[in-house]
Amino acid sequence: MSAAINEDIQYELALNFIPKIGPLIFRNIIAYTGSARNFFEMPSGKALKIPRVSKGLLSLRKNKDIFLRNAEEIICNCQKKGITILSFSHKDFPTRLKLMDDCPMVLFVKGKVNFNVSRTVGIVGTRNASDYGRSITKKIVDDLSPYSPLIISGLAYGIDIEAHRAALSNQLPTVAILGSSVDQIYPSIHKNTALEMMQEGGLAGEYPPGTVMHPSNFPKRNRIIAGLSDALIVVEAAQKGGALITAEIAYSYNKEVFAVPGNLQATYSEGCNQLIKQMKASIYTGPKDLEEALSWSKTGSAENDNKINVLDLEKFEGDERKILSLLKDKKEMEIDQLALLTQISISTLASVLLNLEFEGIIKSFPGKKYRLMV
Repeated sequence: MSAAINEDIQYELALNFIPKIGPLIFRNIIAYTGSARNFFEMPSGKALKIPRVSKGLLSLRKNKDIFLRNAEEIICNCQKKGITILSFSHKDFPTRLKLMDDCPMVLFVKGKVNFNVSRTVGIVGTRNASDYGRSITKKIVDDLSPYSPLIISGLAYGIDIEAHRAALSNQLPTVAILGSSVDQIYPSIHKNTALEMMQEGGLAGEYPPGTVMHPSNFPKRNRIIAGLSDALIVVEAAQKGGALITAEIAYSYNKEVFAVPGNLQATYSEGCNQLIKQMKASIYTGPKDLEEALSWSKTGSAENDNKINVLDLEKFEGDERKILSLLKDKKEMEIDQLALLTQISISTLASVLLNLEFEGIIKSFPGKKYRLMV
């Protein structure tokens, strides 16, 4: 095996290849063993104590050498093509995605993407955008420029590509989540925009280089767009389609979803109007809507929402530091999410959270949600 290969990534890729391992089992294995490598090397009796790990799954583990060889091939291929692999345990893996039950275990990235910035906005819509849809997309991004968010979309025709181009013109970082591998830009007509995006953003997806593109990949990638977005804005959408699927997923993740209302007689306003009618999205009228929903303020204003970034974590230890580190990246989290990511028992977690609240460092909200206040 090449010395240039990161073994931690290789073992996590190999673990990801085992057919019966989904996101929940994968996370259980990492939480209980500490690393994918430990899982492959531990005795079967001990491995069976991991929740949801069965004898059938362990029988597949016997193909360890095959899985490792496949992982090595992918890593070498990525190295040749300038593709970064972010496995689940990688320090730069998106914190926001770890909150999802159906989180991808590996991301392949091309460019310079910082997924863990303080502000992200997803913008999606129909491929058949109207002149109004394209112009309003540009205005939305222009108006959001003072807030300096990462703009997320899917590089598709119509609203998606307009969002990326508007981000570039405003010198905002932007990332496209692909339903293809990142070495296969689709649609190819957007290649020049994609290359420009890689300077301060880039391309990402869960498919290794060389993966054959399949239509079913695109609905799956929508969950990543939704998961990465603090707020998702739907500009134009028909009653069925990828944009509406992404909005439904974002709503299920308790994200802030906005829809641009449209002409009642316009086909590509039906989806947006429907989301608003069903109260799955708020009406988007301007950047103030996001500012109020996400407690944002413009860069440099007196009421700077980034004050959480000056929290000195060195003053805290143990469980308190674990909790505050997560809340610093993700403003608000439910107690179940904190328990999952910190691996602290609910009873201990509740006690630590209560102490932090007494000290005025965090605040509790309905739905057992907690937010950093300093």
